[in-house]
Amino acid sequence: MSTPDFSSAPGSLTHFDADGQAHMVDVGAKAETRRAATATGRILMLPDTFAAIRAGTAKKGDVLGIARIAAIQASKRTSELIPLCHPIPLTRVAVEFELDEAEHAVRCTVTAETVGRTGVEMEALTAVNVGLLTIYDMCKAVDRGMRMEGIRLLEKQGGKSGHWTA
Repeated sequence: MSTPDFSSAPGSLTHFDADGQAHMVDVGAKAETRRAATATGRILMLPDTFAAIRAGTAKKGDVLGIARIAAIQASKRTSELIPLCHPIPLTRVAVEFELDEAEHAVRCTVTAETVGRTGVEMEALTAVNVGLLTIYDMCKAVDRGMRMEGIRLLEKQGGKSGHWTA
């Protein structure tokens, strides 16, 4: 029985070699270009939890301030968390929180940038996830039913595949 070649089909899974074994993609021959990615997601919660975050009166302190720092820190450590990601030098990470009163939700949007040989989609997505997880962690004592949803890539720029938007 032959092993399928995962690496040569159009739109192939780049983290598999011709034998189907996982490997870190070789980016050594790629040109360094400016690359950026924006990801988003949100966390829904009880009205009282939302009010405490909005007012800055949560027991553990400034929920959004801590979540912002956690998101930035997570973006810088993505290659330690996702096994086949390259460590890359980030040139910018911007974290924004938007409060949605009607939905009792907090939206986290992260833009990560670099000048390098590989994209920053994973850094932006990791930052969103950890930002939302930090909100959960800081508020779970009063609201264990918070729900994270809609975590996704919105846009990526740079590299061989060019500009992509959701």
